Amino acid sequence: MDRVWIGLGALAGVSAVAMAAVAAHGLPGRLDAAALAMVQQAVQMQGWHALALLFCGMWARRGGVLAHLAGAAFALGLLLFCGAVYLLTLTGVRLPMVAPTGGTVLMLGWILVGLSALRWSRRDA
Repeated sequence: MDRVWIGLGALAGVSAVAMAAVAAHGLPGRLDAAALAMVQQAVQMQGWHALALLFCGMWARRGGVLAHLAGAAFALGLLLFCGAVYLLTLTGVRLPMVAPTGGTVLMLGWILVGLSALRWSRRDA
């Protein structure tokens, strides 16, 4: 399962870079400043959580089930948060409460990473 988090992290990373290129070169002039800022913030969030997914893949063998749950939370949270922001800014389709739910799930992922570190001890190595 740890390879899944690494694979999803790589996918999130490459798509964040692609979306950053679109935001920098294809969206100015098409979106107003507020919408462009939203896209840029979603790209940043996606990039940071791509790294978090990579970490979950590397940590999973030591962090156990909590690390796997964190990876799942990061993957779902990215899909919900970034997906809702991209959908709104690029198409005008509003999905009420999807982005905030995604953000909450991302925060849960960080809590799970922290708990997995607290549960791990030297004897588990």
